[in-house]
Amino acid sequence: MLKDSPVVTTLPVTDPARARRFYAEKLGLTPIEPDSDFYECGDGTKFVISLMGYKPGGHTQMAFAVKDIVAVVKELRAKGIKFEDYDYPTLKTVDGIADQGDLKAAWFKDSEGNTIGIMQPLSGAALRFAFASRAATR
Repeated sequence: MLKDSPVVTTLPVTDPARARRFYAEKLGLTPIEPDSDFYECGDGTKFVISLMGYKPGGHTQMAFAVKDIVAVVKELRAKGIKFEDYDYPTLKTVDGIADQGDLKAAWFKDSEGNTIGIMQPLSGAALRFAFASRAATR
């Protein structure tokens, strides 16, 4: 029933204007229409920011699949993005990037506290999942 339906991620925000500035200034993303809260990314994927009165979840809310995570992390750091560091038995970052074998990943928080991921699939299912219908631009 839902297998062929597009998916749109909703990110909770408490200050839509601040979130719009963050996504424009830090990530280079603009809404699909002026004064809209809908954003379109690669391969027609979409997300929306939505005013909500509660905090975001403590997990990755959305992730961008890229071809060169080191370059993307460097570019975002130059724009003031601070990447999360993890040191757990099953997840450790080095210079902000975790190497999980079949993928590399990094995480940062947006202006509203949502955890946003950057991932570079390297092989296997992760690669097929992320880039099944397009070629990444990075």
